[in-house]
Amino acid sequence: MAGRWFLAATRTLQRFAGPGATGRDRGWTLAFSMAAQSSEGEAYGSTDPSGESGPLSAEEALEHKALRLQEEVRDLTERYQKALADSEHVRRRTQKFVEDAKIFGIQSFCKDLVEIADILEKATAGETEAGDQKTTLKKVFEGLSLLQAKLQNVFAKHGLQKMTPIGDKYDPYDHEIVCHIPADGVQPGTVTLVTQNGYKLHGRTIRPAQVGVAVETQE
Repeated sequence: MAGRWFLAATRTLQRFAGPGATGRDRGWTLAFSMAAQSSEGEAYGSTDPSGESGPLSAEEALEHKALRLQEEVRDLTERYQKALADSEHVRRRTQKFVEDAKIFGIQSFCKDLVEIADILEKATAGETEAGDQKTTLKKVFEGLSLLQAKLQNVFAKHGLQKMTPIGDKYDPYDHEIVCHIPADGVQPGTVTLVTQNGYKLHGRTIRPAQVGVAVETQE
């Protein structure tokens, strides 16, 4: 647009520098024309694009972005591998704890049973002579009584409770009927006989008691 303006101005000055123009006017016209051509050339030269600076800058930006993404991927990969290794370590330790719990879970219970074994060994130790049978039987009885008391203490310590349901109402979850007994003076369905005690572990029945239950007689 600037070049068109300079060209129009040059033509106008050339009209002024016609046959009737003075030498001074022609000199100014020539100088202005040369200046206009020079300015026009500079204008066209300045608008000429380099053709390389723009695409190079965009390419460099893409390269920088690609490098940044590669670094992020590498960092995330390293974090993932580390987290995977940590989780595998935790899994192995947990598995080891579970295996140890299965093997040594009854360690305390076994330790208490060893004490009972010691009592039983002492109660049955020694040779029985003919004249000391009464004394020996007394010692055996005392040892067995002590053994029973110790055993019940061990059971209670580990949450094992003996069930003696005489007089209780029959419960199919806790009792196993082995016989029926006529209900003489008791309500039908009442446990009147226990042939084998039952046991509960922390409130859960692990062995039901074998019982005889009272039933109504038919006349």
